[in-house]
Amino acid sequence: MAEPKTGLVLGYNGIHPFSKVKITDRASVQELLRTLLDPLEPFFSPQKARVKCPGATAVRFDQTASEVEGICRPLWGLACLLAGGGDYRGKEWWIQGIKSGTDPENPEYWGYPRDNDQRMVEMCPLGYALAVAPEIWQSFNAKERENVENWLGNSINEKNMPNTNWLWFRVFANLGLKKNGGKFSQERLDRDIEHLNTFYRGGGWSNDGPEGIHQMDYYSSSFAIQFLQLLYAKLAGEDEPARAEEFKNRAKQVALDLIHYYDNEGRSIPFGRSVGYRFAMVSFWGALAYAGVELPEPLTWGMVKGVVLRHLRWWQSQSDIWSPGGTLTIGYSYPNMYMAENYNSPGSPYWACLAFICLAVPPEHPFWTSEEELASPVIPQIKELPHPGTHAKYGCFAYSSAYAYSVPPGLFTLEQYALASQLGFSDDGGEYWKTRRLSTYAALEHRGATPVLVSLWNPFPDVQVRTTLIPPDAATPNWHLRAHRISAGREVMTADGSFAISNQRALDGRYLDPYDAATHEGTSPKIIGNYDLATPAGWAPGADGAFAVSKGAVGIKALEGSKIARAANLVNADPNSNLVESRTVIPTLQHTIKAGETVAYVSAIYAKPSGSGVPKETYLDGWEKPPEIPAWLKAELEI
Repeated sequence: MAEPKTGLVLGYNGIHPFSKVKITDRASVQELLRTLLDPLEPFFSPQKARVKCPGATAVRFDQTASEVEGICRPLWGLACLLAGGGDYRGKEWWIQGIKSGTDPENPEYWGYPRDNDQRMVEMCPLGYALAVAPEIWQSFNAKERENVENWLGNSINEKNMPNTNWLWFRVFANLGLKKNGGKFSQERLDRDIEHLNTFYRGGGWSNDGPEGIHQMDYYSSSFAIQFLQLLYAKLAGEDEPARAEEFKNRAKQVALDLIHYYDNEGRSIPFGRSVGYRFAMVSFWGALAYAGVELPEPLTWGMVKGVVLRHLRWWQSQSDIWSPGGTLTIGYSYPNMYMAENYNSPGSPYWACLAFICLAVPPEHPFWTSEEELASPVIPQIKELPHPGTHAKYGCFAYSSAYAYSVPPGLFTLEQYALASQLGFSDDGGEYWKTRRLSTYAALEHRGATPVLVSLWNPFPDVQVRTTLIPPDAATPNWHLRAHRISAGREVMTADGSFAISNQRALDGRYLDPYDAATHEGTSPKIIGNYDLATPAGWAPGADGAFAVSKGAVGIKALEGSKIARAANLVNADPNSNLVESRTVIPTLQHTIKAGETVAYVSAIYAKPSGSGVPKETYLDGWEKPPEIPAWLKAELEI
């Protein structure tokens, strides 16, 4: 085997080959995948069993497991490429790596998994690869096959696993062996699927865990459960037609919910855990085609294709996601450890390769032969989604494909907490802040024909909050309402943040100046430094609100009237707090509630994203015309 090349080097203004591919058809997506795999070449170990992606950051599991992630996760893409009839010059790296990694006598042996071991996760892409790319198994001799059997299936079947989506990983470990006539456990496979079915909650949705745990983010769809159900339906459908049909029916139902997660620009809504897996967010849609699902009306294959290809194109525009060596980094639109989970190693982001399941779809399938379409003209503008939710990342009131959520890079002052789409409370004068974490009650309710989200929560034991979220209406499509009724047993400061937006001028990248109607850019009031917060120019009456205009416009106004004198300002959030924009500002309403007081806030949140066909001069259209407070809300708030 030839010595590895030096590898890709992205210097000043360097453009990754990933961003140079013109995505139009199946062949171009195959080439896109190759640009993702090529930069890994220099980071393979001598025996090819491990890939040490640049980064050197630690995780909650051992370094060997981290490097096993590095080799196994790209297998999602390589396996799909091979399954669809494609080829890759470096496929032998992975074949040799599997031989070395599963050989107990090899110095690069991966090690048998212990209970709840990260190696179990990486068995899933390996099992899938064996199931769909027969040339991998066929390249092994008898001893190498025995090593794979021992490591992949039979070392995991009697181990304890987290009671979550992880159980699917054992299913695929056994399935990969079954497909090749290897030693596996049908009894364990069946028991795991039967248990996973207890996670099902109806409407197509499965919870990522048993009763008592509410986790329905991308792990319930593209990252794991829905995705793997569809792969199983494809691979085991002949043997288990009833089970396969059930999984496909669930996918048909959930597709009508998930279609609302993707906008016309190709962005998806960052929501929940592990969003550092980036373009894996669209893997569900390729899996629909792969499993032969009949789409529910009004969806078409042109719409599904459009979701996937536009999403990949959007990621092509995110030029900062790469390391200098061209590998994916921990982060979202740029390297960012603040948003990472404690299980994100430098190799973890390659779970993104799930997106390439579309390459396993035959070229004659309508996914590939259809012209791209938009779904937005034919789906409801507002859709009630009773199932999705999570305790993690991070209790925001709203999530947006255009304005990503923010995470706190520190624990002092509003600038570090970066309370985008959150209401924060401080009882120490603004040093420490608490937001909604767990709710004592949370439900989708209705006020007439209007769906509303209601939650009850306690930032402090003696501070009770009832929050009601009201979606946009046709008359004010760029506004939504956020109402809070707060009873305070202690004095607390409050800060109610809108979405975060880029705090950079288009001209030279400097921070935004006061709003300039000629350039359609800037803020009102003025952004002030963290050390001169008392500057009058940095504040406005809450009824006048605060806004920022750069990549579109966001803002917030207080509608509750003059009895409560909230003030509006721009919180200059700490850098690297937002997932997409590394420098952001957050229009915010602030106030102090005295001990023993009960107050009612009604915040109107404005957002008009930039995009193709959206002139800059229209960004603030509607800012001067916020929605009226509904009569039912006035009655509930007693205002």
